[in-house]
Amino acid sequence: MSSEPGGADADDATDTAVDTPAAAAEGARDAAEHPLVVEGLHKTFGGITAVDGASFSVAEGSLTGLIGPNGAGKSTTFNCITGVHTPTSGRIRFRGDDITGMAPHAIAQRGLVRTFQIARELPEMTVLENMMLAPKGQAGERLSYAVVPGLRDRVVEQEEELLERAWQQLEFFEIDHLAEEYAGTLSGGQRKLLEMARALMTDPEVVLLDEPLAGVNPTLEEKLLDRIHELREMGNTFLFVEHDMDVIMNNCEHVIVMHQGSVLAEGTPEQVTSDERVVEAYLGGDV
Repeated sequence: MSSEPGGADADDATDTAVDTPAAAAEGARDAAEHPLVVEGLHKTFGGITAVDGASFSVAEGSLTGLIGPNGAGKSTTFNCITGVHTPTSGRIRFRGDDITGMAPHAIAQRGLVRTFQIARELPEMTVLENMMLAPKGQAGERLSYAVVPGLRDRVVEQEEELLERAWQQLEFFEIDHLAEEYAGTLSGGQRKLLEMARALMTDPEVVLLDEPLAGVNPTLEEKLLDRIHELREMGNTFLFVEHDMDVIMNNCEHVIVMHQGSVLAEGTPEQVTSDERVVEAYLGGDV
């Protein structure tokens, strides 16, 4: 039986119509201020729980540190966010959109990219060739653009633009002198520089750095940190996993602490290091 005009159902409909734009506007503001949001993330492998209800967000333009003892769930969380693993439950939002369970390439195309603890360059290709493979949506990847005369010009034009960008990135990371070297001949630190430069060729909005300083000598470490800060000033957002507490505390304005798969604490470096739970679980009682 239909409701009478002006009855309870009509009032409810009116309330919904009024509330929806406000809720949408609030959601848009939150997505702009916190581009990456993790809600109640769980990941199990058989009977082992690697991530147990982790929830946190990453603020726009921030350099956010993600720390915790070995086995805390940091790498698994990274893998779930970037599509390497499908979460058992929970939700991951990027710019307000649910990206939970999406394929890694689809997530990267949206502007959320990552580096790996062990650099994954293509060793039998040159540094420059590694760089040229990264950009998304290249016209030359389409058969029609490669064979149709009018479209081939667009392929050539785009490749020239990408080549210029690749050289700019290599110069920014000060490895342009290695452009023609095979990537497999680079040192560990140089590979980390290449991996970050290659990630930036995709025009990312948020970059997840998985121990970018591991195995890097002090000179290259300083160079990498300088580049990260410069990129942040240029508008990039970073979520940064690193075991060196001094690096995190001296470079990140917000720190998230994971323990046994959950978020134990978060806040400024000062707040985190003064939290008794963190001292007990992560710092071993010695701050």
